[in-house]
Amino acid sequence: MSKIALVHDYFIQMGGAERVALAMHDSFPSAPIYTTVALQHRLPHQLRGADIRTSAMQRLPGIERLFREYFMLYPLAVEHFDLSKYDLIFSSSSGYAKGVRRRRDAVHVCYCHTPMRWVWRYEDYVARESFGGAARSVLPLALWGLRKWDLRAAQQPNYYIANSQLVARRIKQVYGRDAIVIPPPIDVDRFQPSSDVDDYYLVLSRLASYKRIDLAIEACKRLNRRLVIIGDGPDRKRLEALAGPKTEFLGRQPDSMVNYYASRCRALLFPGEEDFGMVPLEVNAAGRPVIAYRGGGAVETVIEGVTGIFFDKPESAALETAIEEFESHFWHQQVLRRHAEKFDTRVFAFRVLQFLSSVAPSSCAGELNAGARLLAGNVAARVWPRLAIARAS
Repeated sequence: MSKIALVHDYFIQMGGAERVALAMHDSFPSAPIYTTVALQHRLPHQLRGADIRTSAMQRLPGIERLFREYFMLYPLAVEHFDLSKYDLIFSSSSGYAKGVRRRRDAVHVCYCHTPMRWVWRYEDYVARESFGGAARSVLPLALWGLRKWDLRAAQQPNYYIANSQLVARRIKQVYGRDAIVIPPPIDVDRFQPSSDVDDYYLVLSRLASYKRIDLAIEACKRLNRRLVIIGDGPDRKRLEALAGPKTEFLGRQPDSMVNYYASRCRALLFPGEEDFGMVPLEVNAAGRPVIAYRGGGAVETVIEGVTGIFFDKPESAALETAIEEFESHFWHQQVLRRHAEKFDTRVFAFRVLQFLSSVAPSSCAGELNAGARLLAGNVAARVWPRLAIARAS
């Protein structure tokens, strides 16, 4: 029986946190995954046969629509997981999973995507989710108790891994805990560069107001540039009203079409501020550069003048200037691809296995070593060059 347990907040949507959970499962395929809620149709296909163990929240009425409204029940749900037989707990958390209880001599390592945003960055969160006035007035009172729980829960893990230096600083500021940094996994093989480059810019994003896609639309409209937007979300109607005749909304697209547009765009426009931001690296994997706002995790992953350029103010005029500057540069496709490979899923898995091997109790060594052998046996020829590049940088 596995002595390693994986824990993830919930599987309600597919995003960067879920890609980390998937990479955790790839490293430890026999380990069960504990999570509060898992919507089967939202699971990545690689997890649909996994041993996923949900809480009683799975059976709550309307959970798919009302998962945010049930926010006060998640602490109770994670604390009721019985993990007493596991020697190593590896959690993926931007909210609740870090609060699971462990045996006294067990080791809990938390991969933290950010301290609980809706508690510690409340104004930022409500802006992201477009909450109305009534919710804004009631939520602060309800979140008072959740903040106290979160501070207590943050002491449960023995070790923290942060997805970026930015998040490591937040973990230290909010929780008083140190964290090592291991960037999240980029599935480089999902993207293939193309020898054909078309005359359009690309936005690849959930359509939410905090993503600042309006800046990309306004800049391209004023510069008379073609803009292709892939993704959907609550801000779509407003953005469509802003768009000029050369802006196209394609909605959600399958991976094959995402790769097609990513590999042929002039550049990705990344005008929002993210904790890490995986999309710029994915587009680099497709051989194309990035024009990004200088903020958040992008400053850790975009090399100015090599893999992209920055603009400094969250204004469309600043983005216009950056686009015009960008068009005078030449970009080396293989340099972009090699940069993305430093963040590949295999590099992530190797770094995580290396860290867990250094902190896990000896009773976990067999499974950790088996995972390392599996990784080495399958992809050693590809991992080591990427690790060498990553260490050299």
